[in-house]
Amino acid sequence: MSTKNLAVYGGDRTVPDKMIREWPPVDEIDKDMVMKSLMGGKHAFGPNCEAFQTEYARWNGSKYAIFTNSGTAALHMGIYACGIGAGDHVLVTSYSWSSSATCILHHNAIPIFVDIDFATINIDTDKIEKAITPRTKAIVVVHLHGLAVNMEKVLAVAKKHKLKVIEDACQGHGAEFRGRKTGNWGDCGAFSFNQNKCLCSGEGGMFVTNDEQIYRDALKLWSFGETSTPSEKRDYHAYALGWMYRGSDLVAAFGRAQLSKIDGYIKIQNDNAAVLNRRLKNLKGLILPYEPERGMHNWYNYTCRIDMDAIGWKGKPQAMRDAVMKALQAEGVPVGVWQSFALPDMTVFRAKNAYGHGCPWSCNGAGDGVEYKIEDYPMAVKHTATHFGMTTPLRAPNRTDVAEKVADAFIKVFENIGKVDPDKILK
Repeated sequence: MSTKNLAVYGGDRTVPDKMIREWPPVDEIDKDMVMKSLMGGKHAFGPNCEAFQTEYARWNGSKYAIFTNSGTAALHMGIYACGIGAGDHVLVTSYSWSSSATCILHHNAIPIFVDIDFATINIDTDKIEKAITPRTKAIVVVHLHGLAVNMEKVLAVAKKHKLKVIEDACQGHGAEFRGRKTGNWGDCGAFSFNQNKCLCSGEGGMFVTNDEQIYRDALKLWSFGETSTPSEKRDYHAYALGWMYRGSDLVAAFGRAQLSKIDGYIKIQNDNAAVLNRRLKNLKGLILPYEPERGMHNWYNYTCRIDMDAIGWKGKPQAMRDAVMKALQAEGVPVGVWQSFALPDMTVFRAKNAYGHGCPWSCNGAGDGVEYKIEDYPMAVKHTATHFGMTTPLRAPNRTDVAEKVADAFIKVFENIGKVDPDKILK
């Protein structure tokens, strides 16, 4: 590969300006459906919301679906619908978006973190059982970056200890384990439709389940604690504690339009990832994303790590990681750090004061013995210090010609890794 001067030092960039196009593609299908909603007169929970629920449930293979205003809302609905309450413990991965764990706090329960498996970046399924406490009632399983967790291992532990399983599939649209899509393995699942996700409606989410009682209970939290939905005759009586988690018609119209194209999108992501995996697999010092043997990755994010030992770096790993990112960015590759902190290292958990006065940890001894010491999660710490990733180059409308150029940039940087000097690049 080329040994030309790296772009970060003034050389020519590899990926031409504006070659990588933004996500999501918007075409006449999107414009038509959104404009029909806009002119339709029902802008709260309207007909597109109902249709979106039906269509998403069918596409995902789920019996029930509820359209929400975020993936975080759908996660909270899962916590409530699975009967989690004050002082209960819920297991969750130590590395994810904060909502994977704050949804537990939303219903006054306590997150118990489990370290990740470094290879998959998902929860280490071999460490779940050891983390169970006498108060544990459920597991939140995060399918991070579009890679499904080994759900057979999770469900074996859950069945043995009579635990509920809530799937955080906010990044997992279309990802599969043993031929079954995420959201259909546990008691319920949550998806996000934020712009970065593989299905974008701007913002929004979907709660799914195959259990009617869980579905009914989730509806209560979703709409003010009422027992009737906006599509039914309502008495406007709050029968339980509820939030306003409903989505709106305009957003649902955009989501429906994008849903009609999602299978093509996921194929493009797999095609682009295949190019990167083929071209980058032998680069010294670059750890590529894990490829599942028993499932389908949706390639939400192409997350790499740097093997600091392999490249002979003895300094702070974050410094070399950041310098490599700067070098790739200068070559035209939009890489970045997805999450800089392991969850147990975040103040909201370490302070143990979510609702004031130490609640829920201080409630009736619920927090006794619960500690959030970051050194207990070495794989999560290692990952946060060495990872970087990218999303847009894998997404439509970008095709394999873009993936090839991005691969050229990676090869240029990593074949010249000895020239990447953090002191010069990060000054």
